[in-house]
Amino acid sequence: MKDWALQVYHRLPAPARSMAASLRGLSLHRWRYGPETERLVAEALEREHWSAERWKVWQDERLAYVLHRAATKVPYYQEYWLRRRRDGDRGSWDVLENWPILKKDVLRENQRAFVAEDCDIRRMYHEHTSGTSGKPLDLWWSRETVRSWYALFEARVRTWHGVSRRDNWAILGGQLVTPFHQSRPPFWVWNAASRQLYMSSYHLSPDYIPAYLEALRYYRVDYMLGYASSMHALAQVVLEKGLDAPSLQVALSNAEPLYEHQRKSIAQAFRCPVRDTYGMSEIACAAGECEAGTLHIWPEVGVIELLHNNVEELVPAGQTGRFICTGLLNADMPLVRYEVGDHGALAPQGAESSCACGRTLPVLQKVEGRLDDVILTRDGRRVGRLDPVFKSDFSIREAQIIQESLDRIRVRFVPTPKYTPQDGLAIGRRLQDRVGEMKIVLEPVEHIPRSANGKFRAVISNLATEQSESLG
Repeated sequence: MKDWALQVYHRLPAPARSMAASLRGLSLHRWRYGPETERLVAEALEREHWSAERWKVWQDERLAYVLHRAATKVPYYQEYWLRRRRDGDRGSWDVLENWPILKKDVLRENQRAFVAEDCDIRRMYHEHTSGTSGKPLDLWWSRETVRSWYALFEARVRTWHGVSRRDNWAILGGQLVTPFHQSRPPFWVWNAASRQLYMSSYHLSPDYIPAYLEALRYYRVDYMLGYASSMHALAQVVLEKGLDAPSLQVALSNAEPLYEHQRKSIAQAFRCPVRDTYGMSEIACAAGECEAGTLHIWPEVGVIELLHNNVEELVPAGQTGRFICTGLLNADMPLVRYEVGDHGALAPQGAESSCACGRTLPVLQKVEGRLDDVILTRDGRRVGRLDPVFKSDFSIREAQIIQESLDRIRVRFVPTPKYTPQDGLAIGRRLQDRVGEMKIVLEPVEHIPRSANGKFRAVISNLATEQSESLG
């Protein structure tokens, strides 16, 4: 949402905010679901029991189509292969290993050049995301891609755990559904079109948690989806204060690492299983945790290669490598050998056959990435996943948020030549909208240091451990 629109929205009374959310929800619902949805869900569930050989045939055929379309219809790749041909290179574009690694910076700087020339982006779904690194990305999906993706989500996330899009559900996400400075409930909006209670992740103060629990009861919420850090903050207060939280059918974690101590607290507070998911807005790969606790890969979404950090050599199954993913679902903005920025390990072939759930989908053994810290406010709120601060057209390449004290945050950012002081003021204002009246120090840098695995944490807290615990 544009800044001016967000300011208008925040001035609305609470019922009007819910009406606005419902209108937006209706528009999204029409994009996501249609008469073909039930068929797509049934087909996805049937494919879960395919053999590895059958999946290889399917992926090979789809990959050949995506690579050919990318090389012949996508401007960025057309120019790339034309340049190779001019240089005398006759390597085949039908071989995945002949394609270059696609870095996020290259995608960000040439976004529209990755959309196939036979597509009209005015008729496509536009997704704007900053990712965990603060790098803004614009993505375009056809209606077919959107509905295929949400059918997979319906099958592999909701159906696996006994819920559906027709159930009432709650989400703890990054949208500013309530102004940060609001100190009385409601800290949520009701999206009637999606049967969704969108709860603010920015008001999880211990004093406000009883109101959240009452909202879950009032709207008869069956399950919850959200950032692990936000659901954990909610669960911690429930357990520490002995509050009576409503029982849920399942709690689903997305967009952040789910740690075992978080899983345990959420499960205990809401008396339900807690399941993890893995994915990204670029939909280059995805996975979901089954009822047996295995993280199964969704082969329809993409092909995953695991490479060593510094060389283009495959890492053996069971060992950690960087994810290089080729999207299969979105053939209209195909991302070939895209380095998503996460590290992890694939389970050895055959591990899927031993899963107690009975599905034969391949297994993602572990994911190492998205290691954001949580910002603590003076009144005890835990604010995680601050990447929405950068979901705008600010002239920055990437950014990192560092909490130095309860009253001070430093923002390191790499500016582009188009950066202006107004961009910095806007970033500071958007950050204060989420964390309150902290001092925001803007620090332009030439680059942001990476860790040994090539990544950097988007949010870092330098508060002493005992100080953090005293706020719990």
